[in-house]
Amino acid sequence: MMRLKKILTFSLVLIAFGIFCSVIIKRSSIQHMYSYVREYTGSYNTSPEDVLRHGNSIIFMETSNRTELPSLILCAIESAARVYNNRPVVFFMKELSEINSIEDERIVRRRYPTLSAFQNVYFFPLKLKKIFKDTPLLNWYQKINEKKQPYLLNNYSNGGRLALIWKYGGIYMDTDIISIRPVPEDNFLTAQAQEGLNNAVLGLSAHHNFTWNSMEDFVENYKGNVWGNQGPKLFTRVLKKFCNISRFESVQDHVCKNVSYLYPQRYYPIPHASWKKYYQAWEKFPTFNNSYALHIWNKMNKQKETMVPGSKTLMEHLYQQYCPTTYGAIARNESIYTFINLHQFI
Repeated sequence: MMRLKKILTFSLVLIAFGIFCSVIIKRSSIQHMYSYVREYTGSYNTSPEDVLRHGNSIIFMETSNRTELPSLILCAIESAARVYNNRPVVFFMKELSEINSIEDERIVRRRYPTLSAFQNVYFFPLKLKKIFKDTPLLNWYQKINEKKQPYLLNNYSNGGRLALIWKYGGIYMDTDIISIRPVPEDNFLTAQAQEGLNNAVLGLSAHHNFTWNSMEDFVENYKGNVWGNQGPKLFTRVLKKFCNISRFESVQDHVCKNVSYLYPQRYYPIPHASWKKYYQAWEKFPTFNNSYALHIWNKMNKQKETMVPGSKTLMEHLYQQYCPTTYGAIARNESIYTFINLHQFI
């Protein structure tokens, strides 16, 4: 009888051990699955650091409180996701709180149905204090008097793009830029005109000295009541410290130290004064063969012009070509966002 009890006890121990091992193996498999999902689909507790650490992300930013995004922003993100389909496309939103589970991720994706199918698109909350940490911008951010800043959100964006690119590298784009083909450069700035830069697009490796110098200049020469002083004018000031900015004699990029200084047509083939051309009908659409993307100059659009299906405007043509999912939803009169409370993650 005693021997039988020992055999039974030993058998129970073996069964328990087997169950324990199967649980461990299963848990390990689940963790492996989540690691795979986190690496390739942007789901399950993915942090910005996980995605940005590779230095090849395309970064967008929304510093206002809006969550009902206009179609131009959705088109900009979709076009980048298509053109850079092997790279993460990261969208930081001020009104978005933490995403801590696969379900949270799915809810945010359902909020923007035209982007939900793009597994290289990531949504993260915009936490400026965390972004500015360990940069010259943190002290400025903590002391700024928000009530006396007419261009506060714009300057938060100007500073945020510098800090993110400094820490992680990659490409930053404004949300009114439609991508049409990949830029072949890793370290580049963009010329808006013959002798002036624009900071709507920039691509630099992590810890690049141009970015650090730009953050220092941002603080030292801060003028919050002057439009562009912390943006295009800042980039122009800093680049001039590196080298002489010469005029473009042909469609050929310049190189300043280890940074390419791209010809204006690369991103600004239609200048800001002619922004309405995007919303006009053309007999023959331009090819933009010398461009990597198009800055739509939405800041100039005080009349709130939008893309209208059937209008035969240049903007409709661009939507059809470079963000067809967004275009299709609008053409079918489908909602481009669903009413989901993003604050439920708080």
